[in-house]
Amino acid sequence: MIRIQRPCFWTFLSVVCLLICHVQTVDRNNFKSCEQSSFCRRCRKMEAGRSVYELQLETLQVTESQVVGTLVNTDNGTHFHTTLTALTDGRWRLEVDEAQPQRTRYRVQHSLQQEPPRDRLEIAEKTENSVTVKCGANKVVLVGAPFRLDVYTGDVLTISANARGLMRFEHHRNKPQQTGEQEGEHIENNEITDPGAWEENYKSHHDSKPRGPEAVALDFSFVGAEQAYGVPEHADSLALKSTGKGDPYRLYNLDVFEYEINNGMALYAAVPFVLAHSAAHSVGVFWHNTAETWVDVVSNSDNNVVSSIVNFVSGSSKDPQVDVHFMSESGIVDVFFMTGPRPHDVFRQYSALTGTAPLPPYFALGYHQCRWNYNDQEDVDMVNRGFDHYDLPMDVIWLDIEHTDNKKYFTWDNYKFSKPTEMQQNLTAVGRKLVVIVDPHIKRDSNYFLHNDATDNGYYVKNKDGSDYEGWCWPGSSSYLDVVNPVVRDYFSSRYSLANYQGSTDNLFIWNDMNEPSVFNGPEVTMPKDCIHHGGWEHRDIHNQYGHLMLMASYNGLLNRAGETDPAKRKRPFILTRSGFAGTQRYAAIWTGDNAAEWSHLAVSIPMCLSLAISGYSFCGADVGGFFKYPDSELFMRWYQTGAFLPFYRAHSHLDTKRREPWLYDAQTLAVVRDSLRLRYTFLPYWYTVFYQHNMTGAPVIRPLWAEFPEDRPTFTIDNQLMIGNAIMARPVTESKVQQVSVYFPGADEIWYDLDTFQAIHTHSVVNIPVDIHKVPHYQRGGTIVPRRFRVRRSSSLTHEDPYTLIVALGINGTAHGNLYIDDGETFQYLHNQGLYLDFKFENNQLTSSFALPNHHYPTKAWLERVVIVGLPPGTKKAKAVSSDGKSIELETLYDSSLQLLTVRKPGLSMASEWKITLL
Repeated sequence: MIRIQRPCFWTFLSVVCLLICHVQTVDRNNFKSCEQSSFCRRCRKMEAGRSVYELQLETLQVTESQVVGTLVNTDNGTHFHTTLTALTDGRWRLEVDEAQPQRTRYRVQHSLQQEPPRDRLEIAEKTENSVTVKCGANKVVLVGAPFRLDVYTGDVLTISANARGLMRFEHHRNKPQQTGEQEGEHIENNEITDPGAWEENYKSHHDSKPRGPEAVALDFSFVGAEQAYGVPEHADSLALKSTGKGDPYRLYNLDVFEYEINNGMALYAAVPFVLAHSAAHSVGVFWHNTAETWVDVVSNSDNNVVSSIVNFVSGSSKDPQVDVHFMSESGIVDVFFMTGPRPHDVFRQYSALTGTAPLPPYFALGYHQCRWNYNDQEDVDMVNRGFDHYDLPMDVIWLDIEHTDNKKYFTWDNYKFSKPTEMQQNLTAVGRKLVVIVDPHIKRDSNYFLHNDATDNGYYVKNKDGSDYEGWCWPGSSSYLDVVNPVVRDYFSSRYSLANYQGSTDNLFIWNDMNEPSVFNGPEVTMPKDCIHHGGWEHRDIHNQYGHLMLMASYNGLLNRAGETDPAKRKRPFILTRSGFAGTQRYAAIWTGDNAAEWSHLAVSIPMCLSLAISGYSFCGADVGGFFKYPDSELFMRWYQTGAFLPFYRAHSHLDTKRREPWLYDAQTLAVVRDSLRLRYTFLPYWYTVFYQHNMTGAPVIRPLWAEFPEDRPTFTIDNQLMIGNAIMARPVTESKVQQVSVYFPGADEIWYDLDTFQAIHTHSVVNIPVDIHKVPHYQRGGTIVPRRFRVRRSSSLTHEDPYTLIVALGINGTAHGNLYIDDGETFQYLHNQGLYLDFKFENNQLTSSFALPNHHYPTKAWLERVVIVGLPPGTKKAKAVSSDGKSIELETLYDSSLQLLTVRKPGLSMASEWKITLL
């Protein structure tokens, strides 16, 4: 017995150790905690309720749209210039900067799509310690001592800034002399005693901090809010958690491979936007700062067992509230308030600031096949032919860094990829495209034109002594273009021209990776903060926007590469980025970075993309299958099924993993993958339409359930389900070996239709849905009309003239509504009225198609192949169509009484004209 028990014990212990090692894949010692970051440590140690800032009300000057005054730090007498601006559409902007700075502080550029238009304000009330200003239905109360700013949505207080008194603005100052303190510790007027204020060490790296301490911080209380969301990118739940005694959420773009799940560690992108929500109202705050930022979150309505027990025992009925504290290393206080009052109002108000994604080229919504790396041209051809042989639709093949000449971007390996133009032509012949990688690190090689140009013209980021900064990345010794400089951005853009980029065509698209920027031997695997950019700005000021600025150059490069002079006829760029900031959605799609073939990484891809989507960045996806490690068949199938319901759909894998083209798995796996790809392609017209609507309105392409059902409290913490537009709800299966999954059906008066069976579901509750490996629960909302195409071809570009099917899902009142957008799928003609935005309505037993934008036109040859109406009660089920020229056509119909489903076959109506179908 002893000999049996001992091995079992040691086996168990070994398994536990392996699991621990397996989970702890990230070396946390490579990345700072708040306690190891001087400015975060200082800001976080502030005592609530002891604000030293006073707004001198007697200094306030009111113009048509602004209130300008002086804010004073009563501890040291420092004065700050303070401006409150009323903006259109229920928005406000607060700016605070030093009144007499020793040097200019950094103000963020290029994040906003334009200077936001102002609105008129007026003084509504004055008291001894406050001034109230109104703009439309909303108002702001400026409180003098201590300073506080209260934002009202209508007559309801929804946001209060500095209510907790945690504002901090470290003015620039002269470095004090050493007076016997501990090494590195400096004291000035009893203000700054932190040892990292003037210089800071982390591991072997030294940050010289020549400007000393310059942090800015401000707290925001979301009054009545039950949950808060946003501040991506983090591998965590959609609803923000209270940070408590743990680390705050960190916004600092970093290269973190195989990242951990369920924590607030910094990842590749940083969007300092928070949306706070309750059943009564939604509001938002955008902290306009590109420096390293930490975000503390405190909620008194956390959904956890401990707080629930405490509230029950104490009888507490405290009103819900979420407090958020932004802390940035440098810059100014520049913050925008969005007053809602509903989620879609906040989405619109925020997207009007930072912009929406342009309508992507149609092919970009199809499936992308990538690997680090396809070996050579023959390998690319083999993969291309493999998708056809196994009847798998695919739109894009990708090439990673090995396609270049020794990792020199804008070049090709002369042996492995000696005929790049021919390789692209072979793809375009079957309707496919090629994407290649262009990273920011430039190989320091005297035989490389890009390095020589950058060196000769002074285009590289500089060290603090003025020499070119050198770091280490994939090519070895590398330097980095100073994309803060508009001249450098123009130069980088010019490298994409067809004349400069030899072997490229206008069907070649771009992947900007490693653009945090990643520096293997740098502090926290990135660039030192005391590096110098154009204008004398330190890297610490612009770090979170470095990738954004690179993307601006890449986007303009692709836009102008063919020399097309007519803006409408230029091809829409497609770019994928790993790094991003607020506004980056105007230039590129994004993915969630170097994930792993693990169930937890599959599951977290949904809240990660939802968080980005509600923060303005809808075009998001995750590496299907996981970048690291090798997925077994079940995980592989489930990942393809999940990826089909995210906007960007790409498989990608690490150099050291086994090849995983779908046909390399068993027959069942291949069949499930094929079904997933085909399902995605049937929905492409709907995806394209929702992206068009996003471009027009700012509504996220994918969205949490609460965005559509804002008063439905159970939706507030659901992040394993998602809506695509307003009509499709999916609950991907992200758990292993399950035979059923829980699905919540929101909306008290909603009908949901299972899109596999068309079975109607009338419930407002959680339902356990049986699943096998083929089943992914997805539903169409009653009252909606969804356009689809069921003729699946090898690529999306071959489907543009194919017919459409309309799925008409009737709501409880027997009506339905939907839209379809059609254009050429590749140019900017859509901005010049060259497109069709169709409005479909079903009511009183009649389906009509009309032009939602009457002055828009597009000569599509596509036609209506089928109409499927679900939820139609029994009765006479004949139909006739009346086309735009007045001709009446009797139509063939088929009715399924068990499903209350009517199919109208081959109406043959042109999608380019208005028409109606009447049920008789």
